[in-house]
Amino acid sequence: MSIIAIDFEASCLPRHGRSYPIEVGVSSIHGTRNWIIAPHPLWDGWDWTAQAEALHGISRAKVAREGLPAAQVWSELVAAIGPMRPVADSRIDQYWMDLLAQAAGAQTSLTIDHVATLMDEWRVDESMIAQAVATADRAYPFRHRAAADARWLAAVIGGLRPAPSGMAMERELAE
Repeated sequence: MSIIAIDFEASCLPRHGRSYPIEVGVSSIHGTRNWIIAPHPLWDGWDWTAQAEALHGISRAKVAREGLPAAQVWSELVAAIGPMRPVADSRIDQYWMDLLAQAAGAQTSLTIDHVATLMDEWRVDESMIAQAVATADRAYPFRHRAAADARWLAAVIGGLRPAPSGMAMERELAE
């Protein structure tokens, strides 16, 4: 099954208040997509922190100006994921996926697997993880935007995946 890396940016981290998704990005061999999400009325009064804004660099004004409706983002995201297996490096991404689905009026959300699940399935060891992370860090040094983080994670996954007969990372992600 093909894998697609997914990442969300949010208004704040849950430990700082009620957070909502403001950006989602996905990356696979088919390319990288990114959406800024307009605040939904369900999220009125929820929290926004300066710390989160400083980390991802997305201002409330940018979200208001460039954000797309949750229903549109959801529809395009589901189409981009298609039959692929979504994988994230943070378990909190499932919470934001569920909030987006709810705001879009979707009957059900998509399930995101954590990258640790792949590591267990593929029986990778610490040295393989360190090498994959170092390679991804060199290839994608700029982080904390959803698309950039998804590209980075896709590179890590590609570096971890057992490669029969030395196939390229891109071909492995396409399995």
